[in-house]
Amino acid sequence: LNMSLRCCYMFVYQRVVASCLRVPAGRDRLRLLSIASSSRSDSVPSVPARNTSTENYLGASSRQLIDNHFKGIAAEPFGQEVVEVLVSPVKTDDIEIKLDGLVYLPEIKYRRTLNAAFGPGGWALMPRGESLQFQGEGDSSHLVTREYALFCHGRFVSQATGEHTYYPTRGGMTFGKACESAKSNALMRCCKDLGIASDLWDPQFVAKWKTTHAEEVLCENVRTKDRRKLWRRKDSENAFPYPWKVV
Repeated sequence: LNMSLRCCYMFVYQRVVASCLRVPAGRDRLRLLSIASSSRSDSVPSVPARNTSTENYLGASSRQLIDNHFKGIAAEPFGQEVVEVLVSPVKTDDIEIKLDGLVYLPEIKYRRTLNAAFGPGGWALMPRGESLQFQGEGDSSHLVTREYALFCHGRFVSQATGEHTYYPTRGGMTFGKACESAKSNALMRCCKDLGIASDLWDPQFVAKWKTTHAEEVLCENVRTKDRRKLWRRKDSENAFPYPWKVV
């Protein structure tokens, strides 16, 4: 094999291995179920032969990789108007809290911020690699992961892996919905590099918000009679999801 084809094979192999190993901590006993691909897996793209030295080839390959995958990376700051939208303080009314006390911003808020800063069509979340599906041993959980890159005004901004765990035996969640949730998770992680909702990664801000806007309530599981304290917003009028009820 010539040097070009060998490098191509090595690049593809490293991407697949890296993607397969990209599994959250604590989920080390997972079995790869499938790799969702929109292209034929039995076809290998042809690589034109290059009559250059190894050093020159690697140099050109690096430049081409940056041009194709990281176009415009860190070229210059965005305009002041865009920056003011991106780094504006998060609105306390937009923040939500999960039962375990984890605060978060709904995914639609990130999209609205990007639309306000760059305009609809001025940004895009580009998939990198294929969707991977893992099955946990000992339970029926499935983990879906996929890597995405965020581009704004044609420039590479950030790259992250999105993930979502779902249970096929439980109603309401399908593989397609799990892929969308993984995409939303990747978008949230990419937006961190733009400073969107950065307050939510500030421990002091989170502690103050929880003290002011959230509360812990003792609840009971109506099936197992297990009791524990769960979090909710103080102004929340919704009951805790089944099977939990307030004691």
